[in-house]
Amino acid sequence: MSTVLRMRKRKVTVAMAATAGVVAAVLAVLGATAIYAQEHTQDKYLLKTPSGVAFADFKGYEDWSVVSSARTEEVLKVIVANPVMINAYKAGIPGNGQPFPEGAKIVKLQWKPKKSTEAPFVVDVPDVFKQAFLMEKDSARFPKTGGWGYAVFNYDAPSDKFAADPSPADCGHQCHVAVKAKDYIFHPYQKR
Repeated sequence: MSTVLRMRKRKVTVAMAATAGVVAAVLAVLGATAIYAQEHTQDKYLLKTPSGVAFADFKGYEDWSVVSSARTEEVLKVIVANPVMINAYKAGIPGNGQPFPEGAKIVKLQWKPKKSTEAPFVVDVPDVFKQAFLMEKDSARFPKTGGWGYAVFNYDAPSDKFAADPSPADCGHQCHVAVKAKDYIFHPYQKR
């Protein structure tokens, strides 16, 4: 083999080794980043309240249909429901005297409000997310509360983590007894 050929072969071997080293280093950094991210993020769907309501029961709530909205002095609220509950609303429940079916779920998402700095008029818009108030219809699991399970998951913006509230202080079955005739649901499905 000629000297030129051996030199070219050596350059190719060195170049391949260098490339393999770079690829290995990149993969090591990506792997370490993934492990760090897993250790430092929280899967909210692992949370469960003492009453037995699990956040995992509400997977996908971020894309559910809007039922209604509400406003208090402290929070802006958007109420969303799963397809089971939306279909029940569209069938006339609870106005027709029928209860919501098993598997119906509703979520009240709550934000601290702020004044819009962009709108040409005075309007409050969501600022910091505060909590998710959840209800699910499961008469077998929640027979003492009209078939509904209640949960509050508080959100801490600085840590980007949710925590199950040990007692639904925002409201709960005691609060919803006032609307027992409407199967414990305050918010009607709003005309659109």
